[in-house]
Order: sequence, then structure tokens, then C-alpha cells
Amino acid sequence: MSAAPLGLAEETPEADRLGGYPHPRHTETLYGQEAAEARFLAAFNSGRLPHAWLITGPRGIGKATLAWRIARFLIATPLEQEAGLFGEPELPESLAVDPGHPVARRIAAGSEGNLMLLRRKWVEKPAPARFKTVIDVDSTRELKRFFAYSAAEKARRVVLIDSVDEMSTSAANAVLKVLEEPPLNTVLLLISHAPASLLPTIRSRCQVLPCATLSEAALIAALREAGAEPPEDAGKRAALTALSEGSVATALQLIDDEGLALYAALVALFRDLPRLDRPATLALAAKCGGRAAQDRFRLTVRLIDTLLARIARTGALGPLPAGSAPAPEAAPGEAALLARLAPDATRARAWAELAATLGARARAGAAVNLDAPALITDICLKISEAAAEMRL
Repeated sequence: MSAAPLGLAEETPEADRLGGYPHPRHTETLYGQEAAEARFLAAFNSGRLPHAWLITGPRGIGKATLAWRIARFLIATPLEQEAGLFGEPELPESLAVDPGHPVARRIAAGSEGNLMLLRRKWVEKPAPARFKTVIDVDSTRELKRFFAYSAAEKARRVVLIDSVDEMSTSAANAVLKVLEEPPLNTVLLLISHAPASLLPTIRSRCQVLPCATLSEAALIAALREAGAEPPEDAGKRAALTALSEGSVATALQLIDDEGLALYAALVALFRDLPRLDRPATLALAAKCGGRAAQDRFRLTVRLIDTLLARIARTGALGPLPAGSAPAPEAAPGEAALLARLAPDATRARAWAELAATLGARARAGAAVNLDAPALITDICLKISEAAAEMRL
């Protein structure tokens, strides 16, 4: 008897899906992760495939797409391969599975019985409807029912967790027991954005599969695959790559919420630090007020953090060697601003510490529903005061 299907419904919100863009299980092409794919394929072809993989890297670079690609491949590939022309089974050269393959169709529909997906659940009651904040232990109990069934057609079974960072302590301990005594012919794929925060015992029982940040070419190709429209202007493309740090998820948010224009406004606002244009600051903050502007508020906080990080990085790296090409600007006048605010490593450390402090302040303020415009105004004032203390 095979495992019960996932039963994913398109109308139900999915915690592992970004906005209205395609879910990773529907993404057929993977960009920029050729090395990670080759590493997994080499392990598979060696005949000594690890039973658990920790797929790591920043958010939005294709980890989930890779995990679903691996899942399709493992379930679609028979446990017992037929002999090739010269007697030995032919080793696969790619993880690609024909979209018309029954396994590919079932996974796309959310009805593959040999696949178990763990993620934060959407709950309707008690109101308001929302995602659970963690993958709780109740979700991991479903693993017992999943393993109670026999794998269909003598195929492998796959457990995909997106993301393992979001598991509660009890859930993490339950998954650890599975990692310690994995069922036969089962592979666990654990997606992690911050592997250092995981239980050391979980990390030690997994083969780490690191994913790389995307190049500009790979990022633009992935955005088009998702149905987005990247900027036509070469400078804006470079800015999008720099601000997103190669993350498709971040780039999509920047495109949807006019993030490049917002970042340019922040660079212009801080151009004359420590002097701060109060009317411009208040106007910037006012756009973050109200329930409808929550995404704008979060993006503003993120881009301020990005700007501070880029300031700190500039000071830490120091002047470019003679003849080196300067890094592309993410906004007009950014290079001059970064160089002026962080001329040395000492000031770089000060800006890095300020970024950590303000980031914690923003998270704490958001957690208690502090007035968003007031919080943005306060952050800008703190940056101005820091610049004054550094005598810039």
C-alpha cells in the first residue's frame, strides 16, 4: 500500500511559496546551481548515496528548486536499474525528469505518495487565518504515518523539509530520531537558510550540499523563468543583482515594490550625513504607515540594513588596488557615499555594530506593533547621530 498523497490545494496559501509566483515544485529549470547538482549526482552514481542532505545557502537562490528537482529524480529513478547496452546500467548524467513523467505530474499536482513535505501549516481557526510560526511536533508525527505505508512501485521515499530552520525544538528532536535510524530507501532533504542555528546533532547526520549565490546572468534567467520582468537597463540590472545579493526571492520583491527607487531615495537621504533632511525623512517614513504598507515598511528596513552593510563592507575592504574596476553602484552617488562614511576599518566596525543594533530595534518594534513611521524616523535619526559621533 502506498503512502497517502500530499493533497496540496492551489487555493490554500503555501508558506514555501513567494507571493503569486510559481511554487518551486513547478519550476523545471534550475539556474546557477550546477556545482551542487553535480555533487549530488556524483554521490548518487557512486552507489553510496547519503540518506540525509542539508541544502544550505541564502534565501531565494534556488535551494527549494534544487530540493524538488532531487525529489523528482530520486522517486522517478527505479531502485533496480535495467542493464545498458554493454551489461552495466547507464549512469544518469542529469537530475532532469521529463515533465510528462508520471512522477513529475504527481509531484506537480501534490499527489505523489512517496513524497512527504514538512512546512509551516496554514490554519483557519482560531481567526484570523494565518501560517503557524513554526513547523510543530504535530507535523512531524505525520512522518510515522508516512513510513507506515510501503513505498509504491518499490521506489525511494523522500522527506522534504522547507525549512528546517523553522522547526520547533520538539519537531527538531523528532526529525533527529529519523536521521539516527532512517527507514530503508528513504532520503531526507533538509533546506536551511541558517545552518549554524541548527542542532549540531542534526548537522552531523547530514551531508551538506551548499548552494551558491547567483550571478547576474543566472539571476536574470531565473527571474524570467518565474514570470518576472527584469530591468532592461544594464545599470539597473547590476543594481538589482547587488541589492538582492543573488537571491531570486529578494529580487522579485525589489521588482514588485520598486525597491531600486527606494534604495536610491535612501542613498539621496543620507548623502549629506550627519546632516539629515527632516522633511524628506518624514516623507519616507510616512509611506510605511498603515496595514496596507507593511510590505513597504519591511522593505525599507531591509534596504537600510543593506545600505549599512555595504557601508561597513566598503571600509573593511579598503581602497581598491590600482587598476581594479570599481564595483557597480546600486544607486547614483552610492560609491562616493560609501567611501566617505567608511574610509577605514575602524568606522567600518562602527557601522556594522550600528546595523546589528538597529536591526534588533526594528524587529523588536515590529513585534509589538510599534508605529512604523515613527520607527523608520527613529532609525534614520540614529544613523545621523552615529555619523556625527564619527565626525564625518
